Amino acid sequence: MDGCIVELRNVTKSFGKTRALDAVNFQVCPTEVVGLIGDNGAGKSTLIKIISGVHAPDSGEIYVHGKRMEHWSVAAARQSGIETVYQDKALTEQQTIARNIFMGRERTGFLGFLKTREQHAEAERLMRSIGFTSRVFSPDSVVATLSGGEKQGVAISRALYFQANLIILDEPTTALSLTESEKVFGFVRTIKAQGCSAIFISHNIYHTYDVADRFVILDRGKVVLETTKAEVPAAEQLVKALQTIARTGSHAAQPAS
Repeated sequence: MDGCIVELRNVTKSFGKTRALDAVNFQVCPTEVVGLIGDNGAGKSTLIKIISGVHAPDSGEIYVHGKRMEHWSVAAARQSGIETVYQDKALTEQQTIARNIFMGRERTGFLGFLKTREQHAEAERLMRSIGFTSRVFSPDSVVATLSGGEKQGVAISRALYFQANLIILDEPTTALSLTESEKVFGFVRTIKAQGCSAIFISHNIYHTYDVADRFVILDRGKVVLETTKAEVPAAEQLVKALQTIARTGSHAAQPAS
């Protein structure tokens, strides 16, 4: 699909005798949130590590904006606008929000001095653009003082600063309360409204249903179900489909109505 941001075609990946992904087809289109669902060992982590360039597939093809990628890597993924926010968020909690957003890609001027005011202003813009509406927090706030959902917001802001057009969110609501999870959902909806796409990875089907447009369920390295929210009027249908797959080991073309 030429209109996709990223597309995997018949991608296979093994680790020793373990087949982590088996002929997987997967794509993300512009301004789309894809919910990637599966139990531990389903292949979710391997899939996102291939998309983000950490792992090379054993076979299959990777396309970005319709172009086949021959030498895919983390650097190539970032240059293509693909950023990953992992579960640990990779934040330095004793540093400020602004320092975390620009860490590793600081703006510098004459003799290498940091452009502190410029970074502060840009961090403020990024924070407010994704939904940090409270004036309690500023770019000078220390990350350790933030809630779990707000830390996810900082990590998402950093990805946007890196000019991401696809943000991979790895279990972003794990260990968060309902209120904090809602903050994360709000951040995701906002970046979509701004034209950015996301892959939302979760064990929690209800969380995924709240925020995603399309759902892909992995089981033992295979895509066993792919559907859209328009085709599935309730999260319970996805739950039942996953239960059926787990019980029978069979693929499900569509969840039951």
